[in-house]
Amino acid sequence: MNLHVPTAVRPVVAITSDRGEFHGHAIHQAFDSYLRAVHQAAGALPLLLPAAGAAIDAASLIAAVDGVVLTGGPTNVQAQRYGAEPLPPTTLTDPDRDDTVLPLLPALVAAGVPVLAVCRGFQEFNVAFGGTLERAVHAQAGRLDHREGDHARPVERWYDDAHEVALTSGGLLAKLAGATHATVNSLHHQGVDRLAPGLRVEAVAPDGLVEAFTVADAPGFTLAVQWHPEMRVGNSPLAHAIFAAFGEACRARRARRLAA
Repeated sequence: MNLHVPTAVRPVVAITSDRGEFHGHAIHQAFDSYLRAVHQAAGALPLLLPAAGAAIDAASLIAAVDGVVLTGGPTNVQAQRYGAEPLPPTTLTDPDRDDTVLPLLPALVAAGVPVLAVCRGFQEFNVAFGGTLERAVHAQAGRLDHREGDHARPVERWYDDAHEVALTSGGLLAKLAGATHATVNSLHHQGVDRLAPGLRVEAVAPDGLVEAFTVADAPGFTLAVQWHPEMRVGNSPLAHAIFAAFGEACRARRARRLAA
């Protein structure tokens, strides 16, 4: 029997979760801003991907979803994952998320699944492809302080524009912005140290720090940004354009999956 699937059905986007705790129970959690951006700007159905390690296999995920968003979050990728000395004990990490995301990413990209990565997700992306991270960008000579600043401000103000980025001529972001420069927010203390092989720079901060990249030979949409467009889709044309382009890529993948 042929089952007709309405063309209005939205693509399915998996959104990575952090592992947390609530009243003594282990939970999987993600900020609401990612779900809203995927729904409102990408036009897709957002579903949370648990930080469940081996319970999430690449083949099943690739068969089930039309796109993946790698979220930002309060934790850092474990330094051991990129061959560095362990981070200080006070540094928040999420081994379950590392166990889940890092093995999946190369397979997702190779299969042409659209991937949009934000902040921690940007750093995961670099590590998964063989790059390394600088654990305290603000402590390096010649670097800007990329952290969010005064925590006494309302949370929404943490995401105000912080600095300019230069967009690579002919790159995806330059096309989306229709410009050679953009102004973005900044809420991170780690950043790219060595960019992984095969990643193409899309944006650079005034201090030379890589702020965005794509995978040069990916068969599908890829974009990783160090800033937080999910918080600005309502008042930043570039933020909205990033999620809209991701959504278009997810719809195209869904159409191919249904045709197959």
